[in-house]
Amino acid sequence: MFPIIGYVVCFGCIFGAYIIHGGNMQVIIAALPTELMAILGGALGAFVVTNQPKVLKATGAALGGCFKGSKYTKDRYMELMAMLYEILQKVRKEGLMSIEKDVEDPHNSALFQKYPNVGHDHHVVEFITDYLRMMVSGNLNAHEIETLMDNEIDTHHHEGHAPCAAVARLAGALPAFGIVAAVLGVVNTMGSVGQPPAVLGGMIASALVGTFLGILLAYGAVEPLAGLMEQKLDEGTKEFQAVKTVLLASMQGYAPQVAIEFGRKVLYSTERPTFAELEAHVKKK
Repeated sequence: MFPIIGYVVCFGCIFGAYIIHGGNMQVIIAALPTELMAILGGALGAFVVTNQPKVLKATGAALGGCFKGSKYTKDRYMELMAMLYEILQKVRKEGLMSIEKDVEDPHNSALFQKYPNVGHDHHVVEFITDYLRMMVSGNLNAHEIETLMDNEIDTHHHEGHAPCAAVARLAGALPAFGIVAAVLGVVNTMGSVGQPPAVLGGMIASALVGTFLGILLAYGAVEPLAGLMEQKLDEGTKEFQAVKTVLLASMQGYAPQVAIEFGRKVLYSTERPTFAELEAHVKKK
């Protein structure tokens, strides 16, 4: 919702200022089809050449997510901490082997199904169960598991950053394609120098529309999306970091209540529940 509002404000103010200064929108509207064909078509072709199919697919998914609200809310984090607390409490009371069935088949585990927002998130569940499985095996110490977690989180972040970088590169290329469209318009104008001044003026104006559109689309439309994608990626990475902190605290011997407090402290302040809120939620669950 907010990106749409931002676009309305951005384009509304720019074209509104143009109209207030006496600009003729008919000139821009008349040039739009051909200029957009040259700019967007050229940019899209270059975008496909630059990126592998997996990056193109990930970019499409990430762009779709830009127009949805963030799923990383305070309620989600409280549910995540409550789930981790229950897992660790079960381990503390019944031993590590008590969660073996939950870890091996989380989709049919009553423990994971009790927390639908987090328990149905494949990536989070896989991250948790992989390291719980290592804890059950008992072959790795906390430092070794921490290194593995850091490597996996780095890999997740780099994979998620590829679409952000691809869209940012696209934004950087759009002004250049706008210049290409403008140069084509100038070439067309130079081939018609015998026309009356009024006709030549219209042709030059159409050529300049190409430069204008390239810059506007780059900095008013595409680059803001790249920044938003980067922020959403950071939110997803933060959730993995919180899980990592809780599990490592448990491996180092801290009680479940203390371990989830470690994880709570990792979260961003805007979504971080207070100690009292998290304690009340965990007791309720």
